[in-house]
Amino acid sequence: MSIESERSRLIFQKTERALQKLSSGQEAESVHGFRTASRRLQTLLEQIIPDRNRNQKKLLKMLDRTRKCAGKVRDLDVQLSALRSLKVPQEPRRKTQLTHGLIELRAKHEKKLRKMLTKGMIREIQKRLKRASRELKSGAALDPLSVARTMLAQVVRPAGPVTEDVLHQYRIVVKRARYAAEFASKSTAAAQMIAQLKRLQDALGNWHDWLTLTQTASKRIGDAHQSSLVAALHNVTGSKFRQAVAALSNSPMLQTPSKSVSMVLEQSRKPGTKSPMPVAKTETAA
Repeated sequence: MSIESERSRLIFQKTERALQKLSSGQEAESVHGFRTASRRLQTLLEQIIPDRNRNQKKLLKMLDRTRKCAGKVRDLDVQLSALRSLKVPQEPRRKTQLTHGLIELRAKHEKKLRKMLTKGMIREIQKRLKRASRELKSGAALDPLSVARTMLAQVVRPAGPVTEDVLHQYRIVVKRARYAAEFASKSTAAAQMIAQLKRLQDALGNWHDWLTLTQTASKRIGDAHQSSLVAALHNVTGSKFRQAVAALSNSPMLQTPSKSVSMVLEQSRKPGTKSPMPVAKTETAA
């Protein structure tokens, strides 16, 4: 299946508009918009277009640096959103303190992002975006759906129960596979794959948002034995973990061993059993 040439060219324009919005203000929507647009462009240039020239490589490097800085702000936005949605009576004062702490930390990272977004840097990125768009050779592109399937197949599947490390791998790959599939020409197969990947991405992303918040709360407040609020967050994260594992098991695109999935679900339902915290380095939300 061929690449959708119009969509591939539009992503350059969308990334430029997202960059302009980000430079005008670092609200949650503008930060998220820039990260998703630049991620899609990265997928196009790194996964679907086999050969990159010097300008495209430099562009990706500049976008990556900006996206990482924006990612720290985005992480705090999703944590604040999750915390505000948590309706529990436990330790309201600690919840308020945690909220204020996250807001202060966001302001700190927002200041760094704003300082990075100089007029000179923005002009250079815009110039490189326009040049890269003109240089794009859609005819040499790989099949987006094949690229997406290959990405999914490269995830190492566990012989035993599904772990947080495995969920983390799938979270990253599913997101990028969806971005790759979105560059395919319109078809029933493409629409089905994108819809399935989006459902997976939502489940895995939701788990990761709560996991990140729980980790932050544990560092600032203490573990579940020291705080009923942290204990409540652990319970929510455990529930989101089970939902993410179930989403993997129900996906026709993934070959996660059903026995492993059922073992995780059965084990996580046992009284007093907590979902273990991950040891893998987490990636910021997209």
